Amino acid sequence: MRVHFGTDDLARTRVQPTPDPLWETLLSLHRLQGVAGQPVFGDWRSRVRRRLDRSAGLLFTLAPPRGYSVDFLTPVTGVTDLEAGLDAVLSTPRSVLTADLTELAASRRLPSWAPLLAAGELEVLRELGDAVRRYFAVAVQPYWPAIVKQVRADRLQRGEIVLGGGVEALLSTLHHRVRWRSPVLEIDYPVDQDLRLGGRGLLLVPSLFCWQSPVTLLDAGRQPVLVYPIDRRPGWVTGVSSVRSATALLGRTRAAVLNAICARPLISTTELAAELGISPAGASQHATVLRGSGLIVTDRAGGAARHRPTTFGAALLTVNAS
Repeated sequence: MRVHFGTDDLARTRVQPTPDPLWETLLSLHRLQGVAGQPVFGDWRSRVRRRLDRSAGLLFTLAPPRGYSVDFLTPVTGVTDLEAGLDAVLSTPRSVLTADLTELAASRRLPSWAPLLAAGELEVLRELGDAVRRYFAVAVQPYWPAIVKQVRADRLQRGEIVLGGGVEALLSTLHHRVRWRSPVLEIDYPVDQDLRLGGRGLLLVPSLFCWQSPVTLLDAGRQPVLVYPIDRRPGWVTGVSSVRSATALLGRTRAAVLNAICARPLISTTELAAELGISPAGASQHATVLRGSGLIVTDRAGGAARHRPTTFGAALLTVNAS
């Protein structure tokens, strides 16, 4: 995906100060239906799956784990509470409901209630609103303080980057699958897509449930938004680091990789391989596993992948040493 910046767009690019309840709802639906990131999301999945009721099936249809999810579930309104966001969802024009559900139907067969929702039938819209509220109460609301805490920590880190290097530095270090090649932000994405900001700027939304790559809306006519993964750690569900699962992950070489990254934050993959006497491919593979387990974060700068430890990754070495 390519995000095209115009003359005024850098000045109008901003980071949302709080998590977005509808984006966290949508992306948590994706995480719940998959198995990726088990060290980070495993405890949460087990807890939520035991408590969901049948109404969640409606949401699983609208937000499948792969491919397109309907844009109308995440209207960009700038609100930070669920009910205000739901008001926007349930006020979606019929033309938008129809367009989004038609796009979804192109890749999967939809149930009998889908045409009624596309037509804006009030009863189906009420069922949708109730389903979102019930799901949010089980899957997101109990963990909201932890989500807010980690989003605020990410925002502080991004603010330091902006103060030191400006918005272009922020875009350059947003995620390891993102590359800033002025005036275009390139993102590894499952589909080929161009987003032209046209002076509207870009709203960057930090998310705990976003995984592997930033995401955006399909409809380029809506407010431009890019939701990106924050640095989270195993144990965020309870607030206690999941040392057991992380320790089981570490063999001798992988522990050495983590140790080298802790000793030299922002070490490149090539430097990592040379320091440990392993191949660059091997260093990259170990870094991928450590990153997927929440132990390191990888930024891309100057064409090189550079790794730094998360708080949990650094703490794990201390635990193991003791």
